[in-house]
Amino acid sequence: MGQQAFGIDFGGTGIKGAPVDLDEGDFAEERVRITTPQPATPDAVAGVFAELLTHFPDSTGPVGVTVPGVVRHGVVGSAANIDPGWIGTDADALLSEATGREVHVVNDADAAGLAEVAYGAARGQRGLVIVTTLGTGIGSAFVHDGVLVPNAELGHLEIDGRDAETHAANSARKAEELSWEAWAERLTRYYSVVEALFSPDLFVVGGGVSKEHQEFLPLLDIRTPIVPAVLLNRAGVVGAALNAHRLGGTR
Repeated sequence: MGQQAFGIDFGGTGIKGAPVDLDEGDFAEERVRITTPQPATPDAVAGVFAELLTHFPDSTGPVGVTVPGVVRHGVVGSAANIDPGWIGTDADALLSEATGREVHVVNDADAAGLAEVAYGAARGQRGLVIVTTLGTGIGSAFVHDGVLVPNAELGHLEIDGRDAETHAANSARKAEELSWEAWAERLTRYYSVVEALFSPDLFVVGGGVSKEHQEFLPLLDIRTPIVPAVLLNRAGVVGAALNAHRLGGTR
């Protein structure tokens, strides 16, 4: 068995965790899911993390945690779908104390980006990879030569006078009952602006709708290669564990 770290994906409705084999980029044991407490305050969530780790008594090493918000040096800076009490919280310190383990938090889209570059659709890709997740909003991650540039909030670019994700996220496609072709036109506009600003070498598209990538990705008219993500719902746990492993010993 290769090197391991533990990954936890903290979402608005569920908290999922598993030890991750870092050589394979996959779960070393079957994951456990616990419903996110309501309200999802820092102390309540920390208690769930401690409980979750008890399901894996043989797990050792650092713990990585995704957070659906901006993270700077372990401190949470935004909280769109979790309790506002997280804002300004040193989550690394709080969760390390609560679990008795070294914990490192990372933005959820950034975790997915790390996982796709290390083990997924962008493995071996040099230069700038932009991983986007199309769901309720548009998450994004910048990874350059395997190094994460954190907190790239490209879903909130203003394009044609709108916050981009309100017009081009998968939630907009569903709410407006758009055809794949009509949605692809909006995505083409979105990705064209992003490629003009950042000149990436590759786009990777994740989120639940990526399972239906054949319906819309071939319709996009952009210059940059664009491919579907491969880790799907494993990406958060795997990327969080990888990030914690890389940061191990820095607390």
